[in-house]
Amino acid sequence: MRRAAFGLAVAVRRILGDGARRGANSAGRRVVLLVGAGNNGGDALWAGTFLRRRGLAVTAVLLSPQRVHAAGLAAFRCSGGWVRDASAAGVVDGVIDGADVVVDGIVGLSGRGPLRPAAAELVERVRAPVVSVDLPSGVDPDTGAVDGPAVTAATTVTFGALKPVHVLAPQRCGTVEVVDIGLGAVLCEPAMRVLDAADVGGLWPVPGPADDKYTQGVVGIAAGSATYLGAAVLTSGAAVLATSGLVRYAGAAADPVRARWPEVVATGSIGDAGRVQAWAIGPGLGTGSDGRSALRHVLADGVPVCADADAITMLAHDPTLWDSREPEVPVLLTPHEREFARIAGEPGADRVAAAHQAAVKLGVTMLVKGHATVMADADGQVLVHPCASSWPATAGSGDVLTGLVGALLAAGRPPLLAAGAAVYVHELAARLAARGAPAPASAILAAIPDAIRAIRAAAQAGDCSHRGL
Repeated sequence: MRRAAFGLAVAVRRILGDGARRGANSAGRRVVLLVGAGNNGGDALWAGTFLRRRGLAVTAVLLSPQRVHAAGLAAFRCSGGWVRDASAAGVVDGVIDGADVVVDGIVGLSGRGPLRPAAAELVERVRAPVVSVDLPSGVDPDTGAVDGPAVTAATTVTFGALKPVHVLAPQRCGTVEVVDIGLGAVLCEPAMRVLDAADVGGLWPVPGPADDKYTQGVVGIAAGSATYLGAAVLTSGAAVLATSGLVRYAGAAADPVRARWPEVVATGSIGDAGRVQAWAIGPGLGTGSDGRSALRHVLADGVPVCADADAITMLAHDPTLWDSREPEVPVLLTPHEREFARIAGEPGADRVAAAHQAAVKLGVTMLVKGHATVMADADGQVLVHPCASSWPATAGSGDVLTGLVGALLAAGRPPLLAAGAAVYVHELAARLAARGAPAPASAILAAIPDAIRAIRAAAQAGDCSHRGL
């Protein structure tokens, strides 16, 4: 506990600024600990003890005075820390309102459900940055769901390893710091994995000395219609920029695709598209007879398929379309939550379980979009990508992602890893394109080469490794 608390104290001092971190004059800096029952409260109290030794003014507000961590409270009192009962008069006005940093030690990993009214009232008044112990109180540790009052942290300090909440609710956890407390030998296999830049850079296909346009993967794009020409241009463009292989387009938008991307071999008929190593189908395709015919053709072609948007809607409304597919042919579905509900039912609070169940039921790999994008296959493998921003939430952005996934499938990447790598590069490209201001999907598309350069540089700078949860 002391090792954990020391790491927590370091995080608090970092937020307070360089002066406090170096042990310089800390007069006037105030830290408030919101202390619940159990070990999380103990971590907060021990961290308060270390902060007191650095000269900071620290007040512990006890939400469960009868069940407080006894040793932590004793050490905190001995260090000169002030202790207040949460129910005492003036706690909000005199203590909470004056804090420079608030430490959330209210609820631990065993807690479930929203904050209780007394805690919720205190948290509602907090205006200072919050450092949460293990997780923001009130957020479900396994699913990241919030069902009532909960903490939104600037920083979450956890111990030993990441937990699911840290990637499933990144908007609640803020910056997550992992403190090593010596658990490495006893940690079990992770329930899910997160790809980092080096992982993705190591996965991304680049040409070798013996490669040509065919050996690097030929992807077919079936997207767009007379109404939605732009979807075809965006999907095809993403595939062009993703790899050095060949892109074939088949559909109603052949002329605008050819005009914008002269590299693409474009035809108006899917039957004339030629051989491909994977298909990306669905964006702007429409759900009429032409769309259904294209989907049947793609599913029967015997190559991996990335199905998005209208393709998902057609599969949901007409399950007989699945009959065109050979069972062993990989299919990757990329729904947002409304599309997921159409084809697999409401995902509910546990998006990981829902994605896995849908993957098993349909015999596919699922890529469920969201602020935390969840990817799962029928074998129980799960990847999660916690978005660092919300810039990808713009019209046409999903079309770009579909093109990236399709290109990676054509290059021979397994569906789950193709999904994870594409999602990472897509979100990084959105951040690079935005630079702090909204960016349309065409700008995200243009930033793909810079995103690929960044992940390749990361792979060259360090070992590729997976971070387990």
